[in-house]
Amino acid sequence: MASWARLVSRWRCLLRTARAAEGPRGLSGRSSTAQGCRGFAPLALLPSRNDVLPWRLQAYRHACVESCSPPGSAKDGSFSSPESNLPSPVKQEQAKAETLPDLNAKIPYEDWDDIPPSSALEEISEEEAVQIIAEPLLPLQSSTLRDYVDHSETLAKLVHLGVDLSQVEKRQKAGQLLLTLDFEKDIRKILLFLKDAGVEDNQLGPFLTKNPYILAEDLEALESRVAYLKSKKFGKAEIAQMVSRAPYLLLFSVERLDNRLGFFKNELGLSVKKTKDLVIRLPRLLTGKLEPVKENLQVCQIELGFQRNEIQEIVFKIPKILTASKKRLKQTFDYLHNIMGIPHHMLTRFPQVFNSKLLRIKERHMFLTFLGRAQYDPAQPSYISLDQLVSLPDEVFCTEIAKASIQDFEKFLKTL
Repeated sequence: MASWARLVSRWRCLLRTARAAEGPRGLSGRSSTAQGCRGFAPLALLPSRNDVLPWRLQAYRHACVESCSPPGSAKDGSFSSPESNLPSPVKQEQAKAETLPDLNAKIPYEDWDDIPPSSALEEISEEEAVQIIAEPLLPLQSSTLRDYVDHSETLAKLVHLGVDLSQVEKRQKAGQLLLTLDFEKDIRKILLFLKDAGVEDNQLGPFLTKNPYILAEDLEALESRVAYLKSKKFGKAEIAQMVSRAPYLLLFSVERLDNRLGFFKNELGLSVKKTKDLVIRLPRLLTGKLEPVKENLQVCQIELGFQRNEIQEIVFKIPKILTASKKRLKQTFDYLHNIMGIPHHMLTRFPQVFNSKLLRIKERHMFLTFLGRAQYDPAQPSYISLDQLVSLPDEVFCTEIAKASIQDFEKFLKTL
């Protein structure tokens, strides 16, 4: 209703403007009353049919004619209407304009700004209310990223990529980091860099699960670290292997990477080639703490009694000994050296035995001792190498080494 009132007001304004423009050009010989009634009747003053609001003027012309009739006119039509004195074409035009506009018609685009905006306090029907769909609220805080996946395009794309958000959120501030990143602006370039560095498509998700912090790294810094490794004669395939097996490697600056390589070269007395081969096989040596490495080297030299050259050979063959548990290392050595009688030079020749479970070594040695076949001296007949002792499956060990059946071995284990 308020909208209709505003439209009426505008029509009245247009009516007054038309009257003022027609004044001096009115038709002669007409009464003042009739002349006022046809203030905007002449076709020369009427807006064109192509104008924006022709139907407004036409509608109000009908209203003006009715309101301008003299009070004394007869109801039977004895009083001559002002339109009767107009030319025939004008009468035809007026006849076409007598129809009032449809109130349900669409309002032209130009008048949309005249329609008052709907108010938040405006009452609506129950039918309209139930059709309103409210979006779920974004939680202000949450202990899991799962609550944000439906609201974050970045998280949704990372999940599609294979990132395990349940593991990422366990890492300190990693969840908050992902929520601040834009996939197209911040993440896509890092993914392209990782692919160029050799990380396979199906490994991008697991890689980012282990190291989401790389997404916040500067791209130029990452490229400079790869360039440094290339300058040290690491091939592209070797760099890809190192990056995939040690996801935190590229978080280290060039200076730290250089210091780590220098530490292993100098501490172990290895050549450049052997140092490079060492970190290719166990790249987490470059990203882990150095204190455990130093302690294990001291244990091997002081407590276990290995010579420096023997330590070099052992470490080059099994780099994991540098990060192994000191307690386990000492227990394994004690059993091999003091119980089984294996000398240092034999342990240096077959250091793989330090990677085996101590229980496996004990069970097989005791079974061979029970059978009278526990012979580890290569100079003696029926010699059994340490590699055969720990690496062969139970069936092969029993038939080829112990010369017994697997059932005999299982029965023996039950007696222990």
